[in-house]
Amino acid sequence: MSVQERRPLPHDFHPPVESFTVLSDDVLDGMTLKDDQVYAHGNRSPHLRWAGAPTGTKSYAVTCFDPDAPTGSGFWHWSVFDIPATTTELPAGAGSGGKAGMPPGAVHVRNDYGTRDFGGAAPPPGDGPHRYVFTVYAVDTEKLGLDQDATPAVVGFKLRFHTIGRAQLIGEYEAPAKS
Repeated sequence: MSVQERRPLPHDFHPPVESFTVLSDDVLDGMTLKDDQVYAHGNRSPHLRWAGAPTGTKSYAVTCFDPDAPTGSGFWHWSVFDIPATTTELPAGAGSGGKAGMPPGAVHVRNDYGTRDFGGAAPPPGDGPHRYVFTVYAVDTEKLGLDQDATPAVVGFKLRFHTIGRAQLIGEYEAPAKS
């Protein structure tokens, strides 16, 4: 059984919500991530743009999660919320380093690397392909009521009750086994 068959996707246990569209100049759904989105290479958050969010959207959140990480609980690569509803695009690198291009008011929490930014793909060598689920959430409130010290799990808990729409792209990356 492959890693992908064993581990559910992040939203498999959430209530159904409306879907909308997310596209990227950097991540193609079901395809291998570019080096820019790999920790040891570019470690740069991808460009994302979305459209068709449901009526009543008051803010957005964006996450990147690897359900295939050998941790028993996956691995959070990115979690940002309180993105204003007027924002429908993040440029490449908005979640990285100085966060240039991230809208004012957006809040980053620590990823599982321990940093408040995007942390690229870094599966263990030889562990097979990992999926990197980039999700844009349409949220029914302007503010989730959390600050930068919240964990991605707490952000996910709040999103469970405030998400009215969801869009996702899944990229893959595999680190070859060391010889």
